[in-house]
Amino acid sequence: MPMYDYKCLDCGKESLIVATLKEHEAGAVSCPACGGKKLRQLFSPFIAHTTKKG
Repeated sequence: MPMYDYKCLDCGKESLIVATLKEHEAGAVSCPACGGKKLRQLFSPFIAHTTKKG
């Protein structure tokens, strides 16, 4: 399941939230710290880690 970084506009806490794509697109996620619904998604760099098979 995808993980999204959010910042709560009510309490200011940043959280990594696991949500379905449907929940994320509908804005149906809440702050795990205060339960607030005013969240702003934070965008962080994507890092892919691969192993070299030799």
